[in-house]
Amino acid sequence: MSEASQRLENRAARVAERANWIRRSALKMTFDAGQGHPGGDLSAADILAALYFDILRHDPARPDAPDRDRFVMSKGHCTGAFYSVLAAAGFFPQAELSTYLQPLSRLNGHPSRAALPGVETSTGPLGHGLPVAVGIAIAGQIDAAGYRVFVLTGDGELQEGSCWEAAMTAGHRKLDNLTLIVDRNRLQQGALTEDTVALAPLADKWRAFGWDVVEVDGHDPAALLAALEHPGSRPLCVIAATIKGKGVSYMENQAGWHHGCPTPDQYAQALRELAA
Repeated sequence: MSEASQRLENRAARVAERANWIRRSALKMTFDAGQGHPGGDLSAADILAALYFDILRHDPARPDAPDRDRFVMSKGHCTGAFYSVLAAAGFFPQAELSTYLQPLSRLNGHPSRAALPGVETSTGPLGHGLPVAVGIAIAGQIDAAGYRVFVLTGDGELQEGSCWEAAMTAGHRKLDNLTLIVDRNRLQQGALTEDTVALAPLADKWRAFGWDVVEVDGHDPAALLAALEHPGSRPLCVIAATIKGKGVSYMENQAGWHHGCPTPDQYAQALRELAA
């Protein structure tokens, strides 16, 4: 194995370890709160771990540092995974995760920039994250700033027209500082995305809007890192094929776990499976 390959393997192993911790943390938050969106939390864990523990330039002690990379969590309902990765990265104490969805907690059902350090943009309404990220990227382009802008969307929210208006603008302005990651688990609330409003051929659509496109296994940290670390000359769309409920057998590929809470027996089983 070459030295470069060994370094990538080491980085990927670190990301995988962090992702498993995020999954366990998000499930605990959901179980303790009695509600949440565990399916999407588990599908996005590897992507968030790759970003926060390898790719993003960020400083939890200076969350508004001008030279930071910007991250917009467009699938804002998946706060179990998002708050877990922010806490693990040091933006706030991990002990605060136990307050998730409790009265007066900063950890609301949707992330709020005004409430919590590390949240770049308040999100929740689907289809809003990419337009905001495009605006931030345009500002960076005008200022000749060195930061990159990343945004994570669910695939179901790409059915919103605002996403495609933003995609057209990003392609027109050749925003090479913008990277979109699509959590392509093919399920939305209650149904398959393709049975609701079909997205395929998804990669061809982004290319038609002037984007570079990379398709990867969203649970392969090495593939994610390779795709995310090299921007090109145009906006980049990384379509990450994922499994909703990844890592917990009874949740995997089940639309019913878009939101919900496991029973005590189900929770114990989930922790055993994630520890394996």
